Amino acid sequence: MTWWCTGVRWRVGGGPALGWYGEGKGERESALAFGDVLAFRAVGGRRCLGVWRGGRRTPCPAGAELSGRGTRAQCAECAGIDRAHSVAADTMADDPRPYHVYLAWFGSGMVKVGITGVGRGSARLLEQGAVAFTWLGRGPLMAARRAEELLRSALGVPDRIPYAQKRAVRAALPPAGERAAELATAHATAVALPGWPESLERLPCEVVDHAEVFGIEGPSGAGAGSGTGNGTEEAAEEAVEVGRLGGVGVVVSELVEGGVVRGTLVAAAGPDLHLVERGGRRLVVDTRLLGGWQLEALGKTEGAAADVVSSVPVKPVREASALQGGLF
Repeated sequence: MTWWCTGVRWRVGGGPALGWYGEGKGERESALAFGDVLAFRAVGGRRCLGVWRGGRRTPCPAGAELSGRGTRAQCAECAGIDRAHSVAADTMADDPRPYHVYLAWFGSGMVKVGITGVGRGSARLLEQGAVAFTWLGRGPLMAARRAEELLRSALGVPDRIPYAQKRAVRAALPPAGERAAELATAHATAVALPGWPESLERLPCEVVDHAEVFGIEGPSGAGAGSGTGNGTEEAAEEAVEVGRLGGVGVVVSELVEGGVVRGTLVAAAGPDLHLVERGGRRLVVDTRLLGGWQLEALGKTEGAAADVVSSVPVKPVREASALQGGLF
């Protein structure tokens, strides 16, 4: 049975997991635990994962092959179908479900505004790698959308922050109190703006911090082990401190046929897995690149061999400016 990786999934109240899809078999997950050694090889070529809609996946009709560099595991046709039916496309004006408007914090001066379905809780914030967030309001979709546009235009707060910028500042965050204070200031300014949609209920500022959940700082999370890791014995050999990010070094730029990734998982935020390799190099794996690949777990002997190291293309993580205009 062939299982194709679908990338990292986050569940509110739980840690990260790798998702898998098997045609005719549905979806499954493998929990990821900080401190585990992940050791796998990409095989079988990369293929389009089709369209996820209504809790089920429709396979790509063309079975399209994909480049190893793209962060979206879909061909152009399937991606177009996804976009046409997304909330962001504004084609769901009659959606009866309630939506949250939120402010998400990723680093000093890096705050964004967004919306997510109330039924999803804070899962969207975990998926984006938001270090901290607070709700702003709750109401119908179009009211939430109008509030989002109001904040973007009045405060200069973006609705997107590139992942490269998020990971570049992740290892040098200010204390939790400063993060909360910046969000509180933004929240107070936002809810006081004129033009707030009448049907959107203002919500109080209640900052939720994900730094411990992500393993960026504080006690590391607990998990059940990963489907592509080799457990905790090799992790102990690595003698790597988990629950502290400790810096970022290089990021995987693409997966290639036969390419190996091996390292101890020390943190995870959004789609990024932060690994420490033998020798101490810090490796970031953007799991959006894993989508559409079969990941073959290295055997216990092979994964523990001293000469087995990551062999995928990488590039340096560039430090990003944390400056943002407008309110901040």
